[in-house]
Order: sequence, then structure tokens, then C-alpha cells
Amino acid sequence: MAEPNAVPVPFDGDSPKGFAFALTAYLLWGFLPFFMKALSHMSAGEVIAHRILWSVPVAGIILVALGRTADVKAALRSPRILVMAAVTATIITVNWGIYVWAITHDRAVETALGYYINPLFSIFLGAVLLKEKLSRTQKAAIGLAVVAVAVLAYDAGGLPWISVSLAFTWGIYAYMRKTLPVGPNQGFFLEVLILGLPALCYIVYLQATGQGHFGTTGTLDVVMLASCGLVTAIPLMIYANGAKLLRLSTIGIMQYIAPTMIFLIALFAFHEPFGPAKMVAFLFIWAALAIYTWGMVSASRARRRLADA
Repeated sequence: MAEPNAVPVPFDGDSPKGFAFALTAYLLWGFLPFFMKALSHMSAGEVIAHRILWSVPVAGIILVALGRTADVKAALRSPRILVMAAVTATIITVNWGIYVWAITHDRAVETALGYYINPLFSIFLGAVLLKEKLSRTQKAAIGLAVVAVAVLAYDAGGLPWISVSLAFTWGIYAYMRKTLPVGPNQGFFLEVLILGLPALCYIVYLQATGQGHFGTTGTLDVVMLASCGLVTAIPLMIYANGAKLLRLSTIGIMQYIAPTMIFLIALFAFHEPFGPAKMVAFLFIWAALAIYTWGMVSASRARRRLADA
């Protein structure tokens, strides 16, 4: 999903370039389940380790091309920033692990629900942790999302842990990431750099014990694992450069592209079951998102009218 530290700033209008960047990133995230499904014969841990390791050179090359290496050098000299980056890196690793496991175990519908819930959970976190005041539309949207989760919990006899965990870890990551005093691209590089050594050690362990797939099960697996860095870093960095050129309301609406694509892929490409309880839950979620989006767009228009006046 999207890089949370790349918070867009309000503009009088949207930049076509920014829209193209953001749309590209969301489409890439939307098609990501196909890539992860092709790795379903591997463990989620191995996939995540390669995802981290191969992201380091990709992110590093992009930073060099953008001329942002000085920020990284300064961050590496700050123990406080390194500790904060280690925390956010750990949280995003958990999020990635849940996502990969869910896709490779035929639970893509639940990942889509988790990413639909995410913006509403982020609003809830803002109210709880930052004491932000909720509007009536936001309260209504959060209430409908809670009903959706309750419906699934009742049907399954327990919480829909994949959806809830994805929303929770991403929401906490987004909150923590905003406190990291570096840019989005630099922050991502710091995270994968910190995780790189543990990831490499785990990959070496898997290869040494005969459990690894890099170079032992064919050329395709090598290409797919090495490509994990590209499919991880490229969308994040494209989004980071597009979000700052778009209005907050535009990004708010566009963030539904990826989970909608995941939902459709789960149903029509992966043929996952979609019973009455899930249908009811998704109807509540879609209603919640419609209310949330309407309130966000209305607030944005009101701010523009006030500015014009």
C-alpha cells in the first residue's frame, strides 16, 4: 500500500503529473496479488526476506538519482532516528508478512477488506492518540465499519484477524512514520537498510538448510525473488512523488483503487468464496467509505470556498 509519510498538501488543483504518478502506484499495488500468488509455493518469511533485501539496492539507486543521499547520511548519524526507523521497519514487516501469507493462502478477500478499513481506522487513531475531533460523517463511517467487522466476527466465530491486523499495523505504521524526521524515500531506504542484515541472514539460513528457493528450484524463482525489490520499492517511491502534487481529497478517493482491484482479483481470478456474511460486511464497508468520502470532499470544497472568499 501507500507510503504514509508522503502526506499530500492541499492544492488549488490537481497536477496531471501527480495524478499519473498516484494512479500508476495504485494500479501496481492492485496487481500485486498476482505476483505474490506466483510465490505461494514459498513461505511468507522467505518472500518477505527477499522483498526487504532486494529493496535496498533499488531504493539506494533511486536516492542517488534524486540526489537525496545527504539526508540518509545525516540520519545514520542520529541514534534517535535509527531507533525510530527500526520500530517502523518492524511494524511494516509484520504488515507485509500478514499480506503475503493471506494472498498465498487464498485469503485475498480479507486483505481487500483490511485495506478498505484502513483509512477509517487511521481516523479513529487520530481521535484516540492525537485527540482530533471527529465529524458526524466520520463517526458514522467508523460505526458502519465496526458493524462490518462484527458481522464477519459473528459468522466466523471470531475476529477477522487478517483484515483487522492489516488495518491495525498499517494505521500504527502510518502514525509512527509521520514522526520520523526524514522524507518518504529516505525513510523507506532506512527501514530496508536496517532490516537488510537480518533478512540476509535468514535467506542464508534457508539456503544452507535446503529450505530456500533462490537458485535451487529454477531460474523463474530466482527472477521472481530478485524482482521483489522492484515491486516493493518502485510503487512506494512513485506514490511519494505523486501524492505531494495532489489534493488530499483526490488521494483520499484514489486510495480505494488498490483494494477494489484486490477484491475483484480475489473473486474472479482466484475464485475465493464470498458468502452472504462477507457480502453484508462489504456492503457496510462500502457505505462507510461513501459517507467518509462525501464528508471529506464536502470539507475540501468548503475550505476552497472560504479561501476564495
